Amino acid sequence: MTTFDDRENAFESKFAHDEELRFRCEARRNKLLGLWAADLMGKSGDEAQAYAKEVVAADFEEAGDEDVYRKVAGDLGGRADETTIRTKMVELMAEAKRQVMSES
Repeated sequence: MTTFDDRENAFESKFAHDEELRFRCEARRNKLLGLWAADLMGKSGDEAQAYAKEVVAADFEEAGDEDVYRKVAGDLGGRADETTIRTKMVELMAEAKRQVMSES
């Protein structure tokens, strides 16, 4: 194997690793967002966990965060405005990254 092949394999491995981490962070953020929204809706326990799973599943509708935002915003109605939800998404992404990185 040449040095070029070694570098190519290393870059491919790093890319795959980074994508896996990104996916795990987004899924964790969505779960945390779902739990936050569930709390605002007065849900707790198993009901809150089930709602958090719905939010995680909503992320598979399309690329990006808009599908998650639409799900949560639609379910919350007037309990939280767009700025509040989007700010919470950013805050929870930072928390999700901390949590995922501490597990690695």
